[in-house]
Amino acid sequence: MADQTASTISTVDPYQYLHVVPNPDGTMTRLLVPPIAPPTSDPNHHTQVLSKDVSINQSNNTWVRIFLPREALDNSSSTSKKNKLPLIVFFHGGGFILFSAGSSNFHDFCVNMTIETQIIIASIEYRLAPEHRLPAAYDDAMEALHWIKTSGDDWLTNYADYSNCFLMGSSAGANIAYHAGLRASAQVDRFDPIKIRGLILQQPFFGGTRRTNSELRLRNDPFLPPCVTDLLWDLSLPIGVDRDHEYCNLTVESESFELLDRIRLLGWRVLVTGCDGDPLIDRQMELVKLLEKKGVQVVGHFSEGGYHGVVVREPEKGTQFYGLLKNFILSSLPA
Repeated sequence: MADQTASTISTVDPYQYLHVVPNPDGTMTRLLVPPIAPPTSDPNHHTQVLSKDVSINQSNNTWVRIFLPREALDNSSSTSKKNKLPLIVFFHGGGFILFSAGSSNFHDFCVNMTIETQIIIASIEYRLAPEHRLPAAYDDAMEALHWIKTSGDDWLTNYADYSNCFLMGSSAGANIAYHAGLRASAQVDRFDPIKIRGLILQQPFFGGTRRTNSELRLRNDPFLPPCVTDLLWDLSLPIGVDRDHEYCNLTVESESFELLDRIRLLGWRVLVTGCDGDPLIDRQMELVKLLEKKGVQVVGHFSEGGYHGVVVREPEKGTQFYGLLKNFILSSLPA
């Protein structure tokens, strides 16, 4: 029987796969710079979605890219509450070490999501590891929520319904959304008038020292082999801890378990999506079981085939996800 606590035998070099080189001072050289999409904020531009970047914390170089449906801007009575749109606070993926809120893949994902669901998205630029190890990204998420509450940004105040807010992320971004949600559940009064209605966790990124069956089955997966996730966690977790830390391993007893009770009492709903071609699917299904055990209202949606990141990479799969997302949001809003 395979040793599930040891590194799974793999033919993949994780540093080469990620195109990164560690530096002696703890920083990292990223050899590939993903394409960046500029925002489109000019209302005279013929596009279905406008977008703009606004600074959150200049010292940390964190900012937000806001996506606004043109229909909201064109609606002369949009400032009335009945016409305001739900708000998604989104965190991009990249294993905590790669990509940006401006990366073209996540920019296009947010544009399409805005078109299909007619919601407003605030996509957060958070600090990356290993230069800024966890919980830096979680801290940035909380600061972003406070910024949304206090900024007075005209797109948000005029068109976003703060009383119908969702935290969402893809992959590592879903991990951030989850942990930010746990933190926010313990201090909901701090963010008033923002009212979080739920969490949307798209192929969430979790792990552990013990291999799951799906990780063993997909040990040489071309999209996200377990040896690569091991490296991602090594680069992002606090120095001196292993993958059974609470940031990574859902099954570890921690204060998080008590905060799940808060989420249940607040009536938040949680959507967890995944596919069986993703080595992380067993972890994602563990999350659904944990939430069910805690009495949290959870919707688990797992499909056959696919791979990690398929919704962001393939437009057809993205369209399917947007339909699921729209139904989840509508069913989570108060009557």
